[in-house]
Amino acid sequence: MSLFKKIFGSSISASDEEKEKESNGAASEINMSIDEQFIYHFKKNGGKFLYCENVAEVKEQFENILEENDWFESEVLCFDPTLYPILEENKLIYKQVRNPKFLFSSCENLIAEEGSILFSSNQIKQNKPNELPVDIIIYATTSQILAMKSDSLSAIKRKYERDYPTNITAIKYFEKAKEEDFTQYGSSAKNLYLLLLEDL
Repeated sequence: MSLFKKIFGSSISASDEEKEKESNGAASEINMSIDEQFIYHFKKNGGKFLYCENVAEVKEQFENILEENDWFESEVLCFDPTLYPILEENKLIYKQVRNPKFLFSSCENLIAEEGSILFSSNQIKQNKPNELPVDIIIYATTSQILAMKSDSLSAIKRKYERDYPTNITAIKYFEKAKEEDFTQYGSSAKNLYLLLLEDL
């Protein structure tokens, strides 16, 4: 049984679980695994998390998102050729798009300490977060979850020994702040879905 089955197989509702974790405070965060920390912070930031055990489930959940938002046969911003087959299967337009409904992308890493998603020019070219569509679907794997941003930067250096990517950017906020929060100044909130494939 995977870690995620244990987390999501419980009968406690998401809101009750959040209240419980908040009441336990920082002490409980110390005892969490890296995966649990990421999920906790990601959901706290307003992200929508969909755990998938295999590629078939990824495709099924992707179709569910399309149906939920009525995005079938829409234009999509996608810079990753490995994701084109999923778009083609769903008759989505990704070449020469003018008005994309959403961004479909992979990412460099998932950062547990803040529940953020790290991108580079390999996924978003030279676009700044505020230049990307508000709606985003990310396809990532559990092996991409790292503890801190510094770990992710080290992983990028190892992965791209010579052809080092530019525009390394983290997106952290996935919903509009209920009140103006100075920590979110200059950031643009995104409606973000994460399709997380178990690969460990």
